[in-house]
Amino acid sequence: MYNNFEFSVIFSCGEHRRGVVTTPHGVVETPAFIFCGTKASVKGISPHQLRETKTSIILSNTYHLFSHPGSEYIKNRGGLHKFMGWDGPMFTDSGGFQIFSLGHGSVADEIKGRRSGQSMLSSIDDNGATFKSYWDGSMQLLTPEKSIQVQQDLGADLIVAFDECTPFHSDKAYTEQSMERSHRWEKRSLDEFIRGDDGSQAMYGIIQGGVHADLRKRSAEFVSSQPFFATAIGGTLGSHKSQMMEVVEMAMNGLDKSRPIHLLGIGGISDIFNGIALGIDTFDCVHPTRIARHGGALVKAKYRDSASREHINLKRSQYKDDDSPIEPDCDCPSCRIFSRAYLHYLLKANELLALQAIAVHNIRFMNRLMSAIRFSLENQRVAEERSIWC
Repeated sequence: MYNNFEFSVIFSCGEHRRGVVTTPHGVVETPAFIFCGTKASVKGISPHQLRETKTSIILSNTYHLFSHPGSEYIKNRGGLHKFMGWDGPMFTDSGGFQIFSLGHGSVADEIKGRRSGQSMLSSIDDNGATFKSYWDGSMQLLTPEKSIQVQQDLGADLIVAFDECTPFHSDKAYTEQSMERSHRWEKRSLDEFIRGDDGSQAMYGIIQGGVHADLRKRSAEFVSSQPFFATAIGGTLGSHKSQMMEVVEMAMNGLDKSRPIHLLGIGGISDIFNGIALGIDTFDCVHPTRIARHGGALVKAKYRDSASREHINLKRSQYKDDDSPIEPDCDCPSCRIFSRAYLHYLLKANELLALQAIAVHNIRFMNRLMSAIRFSLENQRVAEERSIWC
């Protein structure tokens, strides 16, 4: 199993490490950031632009593509790579987090106790999760077997076992019950994967256990005992950044560190530096492209107008007459061509070009960040690099 995949650590210092993940569609140098193309598209960005910004890997979502247009449809088009026109490595998640969101909203909503609208999640039991499709309102059942079948139809290089993402406010008793269910689902996912394995994919197991150190350790030991290619850390990670890193550290206990380790749904600059200090290899998050759609451009520390955020908001009036690029030292197409003033104007005029231009910059920014981190690891100057970016 996994004969066409490999993970090798080429440099390490303490928990920090630099490595390479080899897949049938190319290599991913780690630490790396995985950009979210939820519905088989990184919003507003073409595959050519992704390659131009030195993107190595992207992610699509099982839940959304299962709901529409359906995995068989994509399989009949040659799979996600051909369907999208993307020839690099790809990752699909299992759909578990989106099902959590149907019942509880986003992680931020859950932490802050916000509730809006009617839950589209009908039930979760040992069989799987029943929910209303966001596309047409029909009732759907997603089981561990179905999640893997969908991901095998989609054809991404790296796929994930089906799990339950436990709500933040769940007590320890339910968190433990949910974790055990996830373990049973992961075994079923693995069995289904092995039945359909053709050598073109590798599977991640997921660590759950909420904010409880003993549960995280048990989950890490369970996942490490199973023949997964890699490990993902999922579930609720706490209510603030310091607790999140504590939970990640809990999850690292008992983990097989010869495998790649992915931190699901995390993509802040400081979070990435904190994560690599604990041995995380890859990250994913919608943040870089989502904030772009609201005028948010990621910049290094010296270019920010607020210490409380990692981006500037080009909608603000202070950029109306600013003829400099988003970042003077950025080599992305947007910074080579456009000024902050022009992008400010486009945002105020509701022109779509602004959203695309800022998204291109943010993607290139994250790739520059990860490249700088990899270089700093080998030169043992991570602290100095962090001061530049954070």
